[in-house]
Amino acid sequence: MIARRWLKKAACAALLAAVAAPAWAQQAAPSMLLGTNCDAPPIWHCPDTGCEGAVTTQPGNTVEMKSRRTYFLDCPAGYKPGDKVTLVLSLHGAGSYANWQRNYAPFFDVKDKYKLVIMTPGSPTRTWSAADDVYLQNIVDSVVGAVGKQNVERFILAGHSQGGMTSNRIICSDYFKDKVDVRISLSGGRVGPAEWAGRGFANGGAPVWQQVPGQPQTPPAPRLPAAATSGPPGGACDYSFIFTNGEYEMIPGEASPLADKFGCGPRRKEEDVTDPKAGYVWDATRQDPGTDGWGRYPRSGRAVVYTYPGCKDGRVVADVIRLQKGHTEGLEPNVTDKLIGLAVSAKGGKIANGSWTPPAPPAN
Repeated sequence: MIARRWLKKAACAALLAAVAAPAWAQQAAPSMLLGTNCDAPPIWHCPDTGCEGAVTTQPGNTVEMKSRRTYFLDCPAGYKPGDKVTLVLSLHGAGSYANWQRNYAPFFDVKDKYKLVIMTPGSPTRTWSAADDVYLQNIVDSVVGAVGKQNVERFILAGHSQGGMTSNRIICSDYFKDKVDVRISLSGGRVGPAEWAGRGFANGGAPVWQQVPGQPQTPPAPRLPAAATSGPPGGACDYSFIFTNGEYEMIPGEASPLADKFGCGPRRKEEDVTDPKAGYVWDATRQDPGTDGWGRYPRSGRAVVYTYPGCKDGRVVADVIRLQKGHTEGLEPNVTDKLIGLAVSAKGGKIANGSWTPPAPPAN
Protein backbone atom coordinates (compact mmCIF):
# COMPACT_ATOMS: atom_id res chain seq x y z
CA MET A 1 0.00 0.00 0.00
CA ILE A 2 2.73 2.43 0.97
CA ALA A 3 4.70 1.57 -2.16
CA ARG A 4 1.63 2.20 -4.37
CA ARG A 5 1.04 5.59 -2.72
CA TRP A 6 4.67 6.54 -3.22
CA LEU A 7 4.56 5.48 -6.86
CA LYS A 8 1.34 7.47 -7.39
CA LYS A 9 2.88 10.61 -5.87
CA ALA A 10 6.04 10.17 -7.94
CA ALA A 11 3.99 9.79 -11.13
CA CYS A 12 2.00 12.96 -10.34
CA ALA A 13 5.21 14.88 -9.65
CA ALA A 14 6.73 13.70 -12.91
CA LEU A 15 3.58 14.71 -14.82
CA LEU A 16 3.58 18.19 -13.26
CA ALA A 17 7.27 18.58 -14.06
CA ALA A 18 6.68 17.55 -17.67
CA VAL A 19 3.82 20.04 -18.03
CA ALA A 20 5.76 22.87 -16.36
CA ALA A 21 9.04 22.29 -18.19
CA PRO A 22 8.13 23.97 -21.50
CA ALA A 23 6.76 27.05 -19.70
CA TRP A 24 9.87 27.26 -17.54
CA ALA A 25 12.13 26.88 -20.56
CA GLN A 26 10.24 29.60 -22.43
CA GLN A 27 10.46 31.96 -19.46
CA ALA A 28 14.16 31.32 -19.00
CA ALA A 29 15.08 31.95 -22.64
CA PRO A 30 17.06 35.21 -22.91
CA SER A 31 15.75 38.09 -24.98
CA MET A 32 17.89 38.47 -28.09
CA LEU A 33 18.46 41.12 -30.76
CA LEU A 34 20.81 40.47 -33.68
CA GLY A 35 22.74 37.96 -31.60
CA THR A 36 23.02 40.19 -28.51
CA ASN A 37 21.64 38.87 -25.23
CA CYS A 38 19.66 41.88 -23.97
CA ASP A 39 19.29 40.33 -20.51
CA ALA A 40 23.01 39.98 -19.89
CA PRO A 41 25.06 42.81 -18.33
CA PRO A 42 26.67 44.99 -21.04
CA ILE A 43 29.92 43.45 -22.23
CA TRP A 44 33.16 45.44 -21.64
CA HIS A 45 31.49 47.79 -19.17
CA CYS A 46 34.14 49.79 -17.30
CA PRO A 47 34.37 49.40 -13.52
CA ASP A 48 33.63 52.43 -11.37
CA THR A 49 37.33 53.30 -11.19
CA GLY A 50 40.50 52.40 -13.06
CA CYS A 51 39.13 51.44 -16.47
CA GLU A 52 42.02 49.97 -18.43
CA GLY A 53 42.98 50.47 -22.06
CA ALA A 54 42.37 46.79 -22.78
CA VAL A 55 38.70 47.51 -22.06
CA THR A 56 38.24 50.92 -23.70
CA THR A 57 39.85 49.83 -26.99
CA GLN A 58 37.47 46.92 -27.62
CA PRO A 59 35.99 47.23 -31.14
CA GLY A 60 32.50 45.72 -30.82
CA ASN A 61 30.37 42.66 -30.12
CA THR A 62 28.25 42.65 -33.30
CA VAL A 63 29.17 42.36 -36.99
CA GLU A 64 27.69 44.61 -39.65
CA MET A 65 27.21 41.92 -42.26
CA LYS A 66 27.80 43.91 -45.46
CA SER A 67 31.13 45.49 -44.50
CA ARG A 68 32.02 42.80 -41.93
CA ARG A 69 33.04 45.62 -39.57
CA THR A 70 32.09 45.37 -35.92
CA TYR A 71 30.11 47.67 -33.65
CA PHE A 72 28.59 47.49 -30.18
CA LEU A 73 24.89 46.77 -29.81
CA ASP A 74 23.16 47.23 -26.45
CA CYS A 75 19.46 46.55 -25.93
CA PRO A 76 16.97 46.72 -23.03
CA ALA A 77 16.61 43.76 -20.70
CA GLY A 78 13.46 41.81 -21.40
CA TYR A 79 13.28 43.03 -25.00
CA LYS A 80 10.90 41.06 -27.17
CA PRO A 81 9.83 41.47 -30.80
CA GLY A 82 7.25 44.21 -31.19
CA ASP A 83 8.48 46.29 -28.24
CA LYS A 84 8.63 50.04 -28.80
CA VAL A 85 12.22 51.31 -28.55
CA THR A 86 14.34 54.41 -29.00
CA LEU A 87 17.42 54.01 -31.20
CA VAL A 88 20.73 55.72 -30.38
CA LEU A 89 23.68 55.93 -32.78
CA SER A 90 26.70 57.11 -30.76
CA LEU A 91 29.92 58.21 -32.55
CA HIS A 92 33.35 58.43 -30.94
CA GLY A 93 35.78 61.32 -31.37
CA ALA A 94 39.01 61.49 -33.36
CA GLY A 95 41.68 59.13 -32.09
CA SER A 96 39.17 57.22 -29.99
CA TYR A 97 37.52 53.81 -29.97
CA ALA A 98 34.00 52.43 -29.94
CA ASN A 99 34.17 51.20 -26.37
CA TRP A 100 35.78 54.38 -25.05
CA GLN A 101 32.79 56.26 -26.48
CA ARG A 102 30.41 53.69 -25.03
CA ASN A 103 31.80 54.31 -21.56
CA TYR A 104 32.34 58.06 -22.04
CA ALA A 105 28.62 58.48 -22.80
CA PRO A 106 27.28 55.48 -20.87
CA PHE A 107 23.81 55.37 -22.36
CA PHE A 108 23.82 51.63 -21.71
CA ASP A 109 23.36 52.41 -18.00
CA VAL A 110 19.87 53.79 -18.73
CA LYS A 111 18.92 51.48 -21.60
CA ASP A 112 16.38 49.57 -19.51
CA LYS A 113 14.77 52.73 -18.09
CA TYR A 114 14.30 54.37 -21.49
CA LYS A 115 14.04 51.23 -23.69
CA LEU A 116 17.15 52.12 -25.69
CA VAL A 117 18.74 50.15 -28.50
CA ILE A 118 22.22 51.63 -28.73
CA MET A 119 24.59 51.32 -31.69
CA THR A 120 28.21 52.33 -31.01
CA PRO A 121 30.39 51.90 -34.10
CA GLY A 122 34.12 52.40 -34.57
CA SER A 123 36.23 53.79 -37.39
CA PRO A 124 39.30 51.72 -38.35
CA THR A 125 41.21 54.97 -38.83
CA ARG A 126 39.83 56.27 -35.50
CA THR A 127 38.56 59.35 -37.35
CA TRP A 128 35.21 59.57 -39.14
CA SER A 129 35.06 60.45 -42.83
CA ALA A 130 32.71 60.03 -45.76
CA ALA A 131 34.29 56.60 -46.28
CA ASP A 132 32.43 55.40 -43.17
CA ASP A 133 28.99 56.71 -44.14
CA VAL A 134 27.71 53.53 -45.80
CA TYR A 135 28.88 51.46 -42.82
CA LEU A 136 26.85 53.68 -40.49
CA GLN A 137 23.85 53.45 -42.78
CA ASN A 138 24.13 49.67 -42.93
CA ILE A 139 24.10 49.47 -39.13
CA VAL A 140 20.91 51.53 -38.94
CA ASP A 141 19.35 49.47 -41.74
CA SER A 142 20.02 46.19 -39.95
CA VAL A 143 18.82 47.35 -36.54
CA VAL A 144 15.65 48.97 -37.86
CA GLY A 145 15.00 45.85 -39.92
CA ALA A 146 15.37 43.74 -36.79
CA VAL A 147 13.15 45.78 -34.44
CA GLY A 148 10.65 46.84 -37.14
CA LYS A 149 10.36 50.43 -38.32
CA GLN A 150 6.87 50.70 -36.78
CA ASN A 151 8.42 50.06 -33.36
CA VAL A 152 11.00 52.89 -33.49
CA GLU A 153 9.63 55.67 -31.31
CA ARG A 154 12.54 58.01 -32.03
CA PHE A 155 16.08 58.01 -33.35
CA ILE A 156 18.86 59.86 -31.50
CA LEU A 157 22.17 60.70 -33.21
CA ALA A 158 24.92 61.46 -30.68
CA GLY A 159 28.61 62.19 -31.12
CA HIS A 160 31.60 63.28 -29.07
CA SER A 161 34.11 65.80 -30.44
CA GLN A 162 34.84 64.88 -34.07
CA GLY A 163 31.99 62.39 -33.80
CA GLY A 164 29.74 65.34 -32.96
CA MET A 165 31.05 67.22 -35.98
CA THR A 166 30.37 64.13 -38.06
CA SER A 167 26.80 63.98 -36.79
CA ASN A 168 26.45 67.62 -37.85
CA ARG A 169 27.76 66.68 -41.30
CA ILE A 170 25.49 63.70 -41.88
CA ILE A 171 22.27 64.61 -40.09
CA CYS A 172 20.73 66.43 -43.07
CA SER A 173 22.18 64.05 -45.65
CA ASP A 174 19.79 62.22 -47.95
CA TYR A 175 19.95 59.11 -45.76
CA PHE A 176 19.59 60.60 -42.26
CA LYS A 177 17.40 63.68 -42.77
CA ASP A 178 14.14 61.72 -42.66
CA LYS A 179 15.27 59.43 -39.82
CA VAL A 180 16.96 61.41 -37.01
CA ASP A 181 14.61 62.99 -34.47
CA VAL A 182 17.16 64.24 -31.93
CA ARG A 183 20.83 65.21 -32.08
CA ILE A 184 22.95 65.17 -28.90
CA SER A 185 26.24 67.05 -29.29
CA LEU A 186 28.75 65.74 -26.75
CA SER A 187 31.40 68.47 -26.92
CA GLY A 188 30.94 68.23 -30.66
CA GLY A 189 29.86 71.73 -31.62
CA ARG A 190 26.89 73.94 -30.80
CA VAL A 191 24.37 75.26 -33.28
CA GLY A 192 24.65 78.89 -32.23
CA PRO A 193 27.22 81.13 -30.55
CA ALA A 194 29.73 79.87 -27.99
CA GLU A 195 32.93 81.28 -26.49
CA TRP A 196 36.09 79.38 -25.65
CA ALA A 197 36.80 79.27 -21.94
CA GLY A 198 40.54 79.85 -22.36
CA ARG A 199 41.57 76.94 -20.16
CA GLY A 200 43.71 75.10 -22.72
CA PHE A 201 42.61 72.49 -25.20
CA ALA A 202 43.97 70.34 -28.06
CA ASN A 203 46.03 67.50 -26.59
CA GLY A 204 46.96 69.18 -23.33
CA GLY A 205 50.66 69.16 -24.18
CA ALA A 206 52.92 66.37 -25.40
CA PRO A 207 52.40 62.91 -23.93
CA VAL A 208 54.92 62.06 -21.26
CA TRP A 209 56.91 59.77 -23.57
CA GLN A 210 57.42 62.63 -26.07
CA GLN A 211 58.61 65.24 -23.57
CA VAL A 212 62.20 66.42 -23.29
CA PRO A 213 63.51 66.23 -19.71
CA GLY A 214 64.00 69.67 -18.22
CA GLN A 215 62.13 71.41 -21.06
CA PRO A 216 58.89 73.15 -20.01
CA GLN A 217 55.78 71.97 -21.75
CA THR A 218 53.44 74.59 -23.20
CA PRO A 219 49.91 73.45 -23.96
CA PRO A 220 48.95 74.16 -27.57
CA ALA A 221 46.62 76.97 -28.52
CA PRO A 222 42.90 76.25 -28.28
CA ARG A 223 41.27 74.86 -31.38
CA LEU A 224 39.02 77.35 -33.14
CA PRO A 225 35.35 76.54 -33.71
CA ALA A 226 34.57 74.84 -36.99
CA ALA A 227 33.68 77.10 -39.89
CA ALA A 228 29.98 77.60 -40.42
CA THR A 229 28.43 75.29 -42.96
CA SER A 230 26.45 76.61 -45.89
CA GLY A 231 22.68 76.81 -45.59
CA PRO A 232 20.61 77.49 -42.49
CA PRO A 233 22.13 76.94 -39.02
CA GLY A 234 21.92 73.27 -38.15
CA GLY A 235 21.30 72.27 -41.77
CA ALA A 236 18.27 72.08 -44.01
CA CYS A 237 16.31 69.59 -41.91
CA ASP A 238 14.43 69.58 -38.61
CA TYR A 239 15.53 67.88 -35.39
CA SER A 240 15.65 68.53 -31.65
CA PHE A 241 19.08 69.58 -30.38
CA ILE A 242 20.72 68.98 -27.02
CA PHE A 243 24.18 70.42 -26.51
CA THR A 244 26.53 69.53 -23.68
CA ASN A 245 30.17 70.17 -22.87
CA GLY A 246 32.49 71.11 -20.03
CA GLU A 247 32.61 74.57 -18.54
CA TYR A 248 36.36 74.63 -19.15
CA GLU A 249 35.89 74.06 -22.89
CA MET A 250 33.46 76.72 -24.00
CA ILE A 251 30.44 78.62 -22.75
CA PRO A 252 27.34 78.71 -24.98
CA GLY A 253 25.72 82.03 -25.73
CA GLU A 254 22.10 82.61 -24.89
CA ALA A 255 20.97 82.80 -28.51
CA SER A 256 19.96 79.66 -30.40
CA PRO A 257 19.07 79.66 -34.11
CA LEU A 258 17.22 76.36 -33.65
CA ALA A 259 15.18 77.79 -30.78
CA ASP A 260 14.27 80.68 -33.07
CA LYS A 261 13.42 78.28 -35.88
CA PHE A 262 11.02 76.30 -33.70
CA GLY A 263 9.47 79.33 -32.01
CA CYS A 264 10.76 78.42 -28.55
CA GLY A 265 10.63 80.81 -25.62
CA PRO A 266 13.67 82.56 -24.09
CA ARG A 267 16.27 80.31 -22.53
CA ARG A 268 15.55 79.49 -18.92
CA LYS A 269 17.57 77.79 -16.22
CA GLU A 270 16.31 74.47 -14.91
CA GLU A 271 17.28 72.61 -11.76
CA ASP A 272 20.97 71.68 -11.62
CA VAL A 273 22.02 68.05 -11.97
CA THR A 274 24.35 66.83 -9.24
CA ASP A 275 26.49 63.72 -9.50
CA PRO A 276 28.20 62.30 -6.40
CA LYS A 277 29.62 59.55 -8.60
CA ALA A 278 32.29 60.13 -11.25
CA GLY A 279 32.26 59.00 -14.88
CA TYR A 280 34.18 55.97 -16.10
CA VAL A 281 36.84 57.23 -18.53
CA TRP A 282 39.31 60.03 -19.23
CA ASP A 283 42.31 60.64 -21.49
CA ALA A 284 45.17 59.15 -19.48
CA THR A 285 47.72 59.97 -22.22
CA ARG A 286 47.33 63.73 -21.83
CA GLN A 287 47.83 64.28 -18.11
CA ASP A 288 51.54 65.07 -17.94
CA PRO A 289 50.97 67.94 -18.32
CA GLY A 290 47.26 68.29 -18.84
CA THR A 291 44.87 71.19 -19.20
CA ASP A 292 41.52 71.98 -17.68
CA GLY A 293 40.07 72.45 -21.16
CA TRP A 294 41.16 69.04 -22.38
CA GLY A 295 40.07 67.35 -19.17
CA ARG A 296 41.44 65.86 -15.98
CA TYR A 297 40.60 62.67 -14.11
CA PRO A 298 36.96 61.66 -13.53
CA ARG A 299 35.32 63.09 -10.44
CA SER A 300 31.93 63.99 -9.08
CA GLY A 301 30.21 66.99 -10.58
CA ARG A 302 27.35 69.38 -11.14
CA ALA A 303 25.74 70.42 -14.39
CA VAL A 304 23.74 73.53 -15.21
CA VAL A 305 20.72 72.87 -17.45
CA TYR A 306 19.11 75.44 -19.74
CA THR A 307 16.06 74.80 -21.92
CA TYR A 308 14.13 76.82 -24.46
CA PRO A 309 10.50 76.15 -23.51
CA GLY A 310 7.42 75.92 -25.67
CA CYS A 311 9.05 74.83 -28.92
CA LYS A 312 6.66 74.08 -31.77
CA ASP A 313 5.95 70.59 -33.02
CA GLY A 314 7.27 68.90 -29.89
CA ARG A 315 10.90 69.95 -30.45
CA VAL A 316 13.41 70.21 -27.60
CA VAL A 317 16.38 72.60 -27.55
CA ALA A 318 18.68 72.57 -24.50
CA ASP A 319 22.19 73.37 -23.25
CA VAL A 320 23.76 71.29 -20.46
CA ILE A 321 27.05 72.63 -19.08
CA ARG A 322 29.14 70.39 -16.83
CA LEU A 323 30.87 72.64 -14.32
CA GLN A 324 34.63 72.39 -13.77
CA LYS A 325 34.93 69.77 -16.51
CA GLY A 326 36.77 69.68 -19.82
CA HIS A 327 36.58 67.77 -23.08
CA THR A 328 37.36 64.20 -22.05
CA GLU A 329 36.06 63.38 -18.57
CA GLY A 330 33.38 60.72 -18.98
CA LEU A 331 29.76 61.68 -18.35
CA GLU A 332 28.52 61.10 -14.83
CA PRO A 333 25.42 58.93 -14.20
CA ASN A 334 22.82 61.59 -13.45
CA VAL A 335 23.84 63.92 -16.28
CA THR A 336 23.71 60.93 -18.64
CA ASP A 337 20.18 60.24 -17.44
CA LYS A 338 19.27 63.92 -17.91
CA LEU A 339 20.51 64.03 -21.49
CA ILE A 340 18.51 60.95 -22.47
CA GLY A 341 15.51 62.17 -20.50
CA LEU A 342 15.52 65.41 -22.49
CA ALA A 343 15.95 63.47 -25.74
CA VAL A 344 13.05 61.09 -25.15
CA SER A 345 10.78 64.02 -24.23
CA ALA A 346 11.19 65.30 -27.79
CA LYS A 347 9.00 64.50 -30.73
CA GLY A 348 9.86 61.26 -32.51
CA GLY A 349 8.39 59.13 -35.23
CA LYS A 350 10.40 60.02 -38.33
CA ILE A 351 11.25 56.40 -39.03
CA ALA A 352 7.94 54.88 -37.93
CA ASN A 353 5.83 57.39 -39.86
CA GLY A 354 8.08 57.80 -42.88
CA SER A 355 7.99 56.07 -46.24
CA TRP A 356 11.48 54.55 -45.91
CA THR A 357 11.68 50.78 -45.67
CA PRO A 358 14.94 49.19 -44.49
CA PRO A 359 16.45 46.72 -46.96
CA ALA A 360 16.42 43.04 -46.20
CA PRO A 361 19.49 41.92 -44.23
CA PRO A 362 22.20 40.05 -46.13
CA ALA A 363 22.56 36.32 -45.72
CA ASN A 364 25.15 35.22 -43.17
